[in-house]
Amino acid sequence: MIREIHADLLFIGNAMDARDLRLLYDHRIAAVVDLAVNEPPAQLARDMIYCRIPLVDGDGNTNAVIDMAIRSATTLVQNRIRTLIACSAGMSRAPSIGAAVVSVLTERAPDDCLVEIIADAPSDISPILWSRVKSVCRLIVKQ
Repeated sequence: MIREIHADLLFIGNAMDARDLRLLYDHRIAAVVDLAVNEPPAQLARDMIYCRIPLVDGDGNTNAVIDMAIRSATTLVQNRIRTLIACSAGMSRAPSIGAAVVSVLTERAPDDCLVEIIADAPSDISPILWSRVKSVCRLIVKQ
């Protein structure tokens, strides 16, 4: 299920959402940031932006790859491009990166953004991944 998390521009969802063209068009999604390392790449329409940045749900991600996921989604939103961040189940990687993006955009604490995003939906945030995402997010904000 696609959920809005920021300013009618940033959404999170799962791998099935990211591969459902009708659903993407219904939500007017123009870009997908696909974080699902364990899913095949999506086959989207030619007019859609597709960024595949595979993340592991736990340990094993480099700071550079996490940085790329956060900055890619942030840049899309800053350019007013309706963006979906998706992972396999939409319960860990997508909300974690989504919270970091909202934190960068709003200059709010990443933890506050995450609490807000997961408040009304199922979640299973990986503590190891979230710790790394927060660290990278802090570095981005300091620049």
